[in-house]
Amino acid sequence: GLELCHFCLNILLGFTMSAEFTKAAEDVKNLAAKPTDAEMLEIYALYKQSTVGDCNTARPGMLDFTGKAKWDAWDAKKGLSKEDAEQRYVTKVEELKGTYGMK
Repeated sequence: GLELCHFCLNILLGFTMSAEFTKAAEDVKNLAAKPTDAEMLEIYALYKQSTVGDCNTARPGMLDFTGKAKWDAWDAKKGLSKEDAEQRYVTKVEELKGTYGMK
C-alpha cells in the first residue's frame, strides 16, 4: 500500500518521520497568525535538525541576515538527535497551535 511505500522511501533516505511530525509540519503552515521571528527560527532549526541532522552547510555571508539567523538557530541544535529534535518540534508546534489557533 501507499503507507508502506512512503515508509520504504523514508528508510531509503535514511530517516523515518513520525506521523506526528508530518502532521505538525503541515499544521504549522496553517496557524491563524504568524508566530514571532524567534518562534519561527526555533521551528526551522528543529525541522532541519530532525530531517538533516547537524548543520552541514557554510554560514551565509554578512549581508544575508535572514540566512545567518536561520543558520545560527540550526547550528545551535548541533548534537541533538533527530528523534529528540522531532519530538521537540512536535511539542513546539502544539504550543504554537495553543497560542495562535488554526485557520
